[in-house]
Amino acid sequence: MHACLIAVQGILFFLCLTAIWFYSYSIVAALGFFSKESQINPGFAPPISILKPIRGLDSDAYENLASCCRQDYPDFQIIFGVQDRNDRGVRVVEQIIRDFPDVDIRLVVNARTIGANSKVSNLANIQVEAAHDLLLVADSDIRVGRDYLKRIVQPMSDSKVGVVTCLYRSIPKGFIASIEALGISTEFHGGVLVARRMEGMKFALGSTILMRRSVLDAIGGFAAVADYLADDFLLGNLPAQAGYEVVLSDFVVDHVLDTENLRGFVSHQTRWNRGTRVSRPWGYVGLIFTHGSASSLLFLIASSFSLVGWGVVAATWAVRIAMAWIIGARCLRDSIAARWFWLAPVRDLISFGLWVYSFIGNSIEWRGRRYRLLKGGRLEAVASAGK
Repeated sequence: MHACLIAVQGILFFLCLTAIWFYSYSIVAALGFFSKESQINPGFAPPISILKPIRGLDSDAYENLASCCRQDYPDFQIIFGVQDRNDRGVRVVEQIIRDFPDVDIRLVVNARTIGANSKVSNLANIQVEAAHDLLLVADSDIRVGRDYLKRIVQPMSDSKVGVVTCLYRSIPKGFIASIEALGISTEFHGGVLVARRMEGMKFALGSTILMRRSVLDAIGGFAAVADYLADDFLLGNLPAQAGYEVVLSDFVVDHVLDTENLRGFVSHQTRWNRGTRVSRPWGYVGLIFTHGSASSLLFLIASSFSLVGWGVVAATWAVRIAMAWIIGARCLRDSIAARWFWLAPVRDLISFGLWVYSFIGNSIEWRGRRYRLLKGGRLEAVASAGK
């Protein structure tokens, strides 16, 4: 029994060390990424078609969508798409078309479905109206500044670049949304920056995916990702596998997060976690090496609350809090991280619980519908949520 306890303590101590390494490396990756000054060539401004799939009405929907219309950029079009004429988002889009008469804005209403992922079907329907060779996909809850297009397009001056994507900071609506936002800026983006530094960008984020039409065609178009949950990941991963370069822009967009209650928070996080688990199972298991806040507490318990145990907790949490401040508050300039960075270890404990929970079952809820996740991240519609 004593030998078993020693083994458990050794494993937990090792997990604390790997987590401290991860936190430290995240800091190095973030400082290295954000210390570079972006170079803008004012003469490089190729035309862009912005594809905006709409379903329902997000918080601050008008301001989010209108921000794309206020671009300091010479030639761009915006194509909004819905699959139902009675969608609540239609009224907002029609108002935007009236308010920005000088911008090329179109609304596509098309119920055609090409796969289980309705957002991708919507994108495929929108693409038909795209006039330009650069296609920009961005979720409807994203808000951007006037220099957005000017900044994110710059890597496309290199013909080897096929995709450009962006980090994001959240504008939370309420307490529960703030808890979720803290994890995004101080935990999730740390992982993104570590992955970029270690192996380069092999994926994209739904906050922004700027890609060449030729690259989209080369991977099989939107149909190639129409049956998958992680369409944004694949729209970066498939081009990377095909030999194109994926670039993480230094432009950080805003993301309006309107998680209303604890159930919505758990559902959202479970969808992300289970999607990651079925798509990249070993990578998901490997996240155990980054859960230092939980590992250190377990080590404290296993060591019977010894001085060494308290020292491990103090060291692990100190580096974790430093990571939260540097990445969330300093680099991303996230107001929630700046205010609550010291709560990052507590937020981590919630993440750890959800990580464990997501090993159980393969079902998810997404925009009022229930799906089963199959091997590789494929979606299979089961029934509408609540039925």
